[in-house]
Amino acid sequence: GVSDLLGQCGAVLHAMEEHGVPLLVHGEVTDTDVDVFDREAAFVETVMRPLRTRFPNLRVVFEHITTEQAATFVTENSGRDSQGRLLLAATITPQHLLYNRNALFKGGLQPHWYCLPVLKREVHRKALLKAATSGLPQFFLGTDSAPHAKHLKEMSCGCAGCYSAPYAMAMYAEAFEQVGALNDVSLFEQFCSLNGPAFYGLPVNEGAFVMQRKKFEVPTSLPFVTESGIVPLRAGETLDWTVTRLV
Repeated sequence: GVSDLLGQCGAVLHAMEEHGVPLLVHGEVTDTDVDVFDREAAFVETVMRPLRTRFPNLRVVFEHITTEQAATFVTENSGRDSQGRLLLAATITPQHLLYNRNALFKGGLQPHWYCLPVLKREVHRKALLKAATSGLPQFFLGTDSAPHAKHLKEMSCGCAGCYSAPYAMAMYAEAFEQVGALNDVSLFEQFCSLNGPAFYGLPVNEGAFVMQRKKFEVPTSLPFVTESGIVPLRAGETLDWTVTRLV
């Protein structure tokens, strides 16, 4: 990663701003004296605010946000450029909408729930859920799915990242349903399918899928990558929704 974004990359950021190239950023400081649970909130104050001031027309995606501070910052600072394009947006993962940091330690240390940024307190999960279901165009789906092999997760210094890709849509549906946001399916469609392409100026995906309220048990392991396979997020648990791809 880059430890001094504004100092080392000023010329690059200026060029990106001039040409409308978005900056996609994992927003955490890495100072050793900052608590791991506070690294994103510190990034908002020490990097994002100065970045918006110095490069006001730089388009930025604050990737996989995890805190109330990040959600509030994106909500309050998402202006538009002269072409009407949003200047600031954020993605949110399914695990950060559904779970707080207790999931990391439930019944012992749970390595398959470990990702960066780490899961946060319940107040942050609720703030993210509010943002995702708000209908605001600056928030959209981003799984940050990471297919680390089982043995690389279950070791003394395990890899960060949750593998959610195969079942992400069902998990997002559960999150939206928690707050009654599936009653207006357009909110789900905006977050999952429309806001992202709109930000990037891309055509909307023409593929389709069907979601059914049908219980589905997530496999305990998937035969990918190595002989040890991959343990998906929520392995062995039952999801409330089954998703079938049509096209």
